[in-house]
Amino acid sequence: MEAASREAWEAWRRERMERLRARRGWLSVVGLHWLAPGENRVEGVPGLFTVGDEGVRRDGRPAGGILDLGGGREAQVIVRSGRHALRVWDRHADALRDLAGIEAFPFDPAWVVEAGWEPFHPPRRVTVLDVTGAGTDRDVPGRAVFEREGRRLSLEPTADGARLAFVFRDRTAGVETYGAGRFLDADAPREGRLVLDFNRAVNPPCAFTPFATCPLPRPENVLPVRVTAGERLPAWR
Repeated sequence: MEAASREAWEAWRRERMERLRARRGWLSVVGLHWLAPGENRVEGVPGLFTVGDEGVRRDGRPAGGILDLGGGREAQVIVRSGRHALRVWDRHADALRDLAGIEAFPFDPAWVVEAGWEPFHPPRRVTVLDVTGAGTDRDVPGRAVFEREGRRLSLEPTADGARLAFVFRDRTAGVETYGAGRFLDADAPREGRLVLDFNRAVNPPCAFTPFATCPLPRPENVLPVRVTAGERLPAWR
């Protein structure tokens, strides 16, 4: 079982790097341009972007989907905390060349944690702050409860479709792992239980690009222990 889990983890690690290096992966992001209401010009991006009641238009046409800027560059209008922005990717981004890899703690089956699930009825509506200081209201459906080092610990996720999304920080943050915290996804609970595989805790996009709007851990998700599993700091050339 351990060997199979280790093999699955190693395969997942390879897929993780492929996703980061993908055409529109986080290593390809080279810009995030906030659009104000009205007319906007974006340096390096042709066209006039107009933000109005009907959304964003480029040269009078809806600016939905992927915009091909030529030369391996693409852009897309995104919405964050009610604000519109233009995200730009470049297949020749420096980060694609400069990332040597992502350090990780050795796989440890002890960090595959079976946790109890305490649902909230109804889900709690909370404001999740991001690195820009903006807040987004999200539903927290419950909390995962587990024990570590003789302590009762808990983490509260937001719902992300059929999965749960945890943003947490622990005592490795800022020293061995990314200072703002890490992300961990989990399947929805079954019969009051769920599995938290901390070996698959990952760095947020902000660890790879300054042009991301990563959510920050809420106080409820700051763990008073060292989570010696999952990704460590990226290694740059």
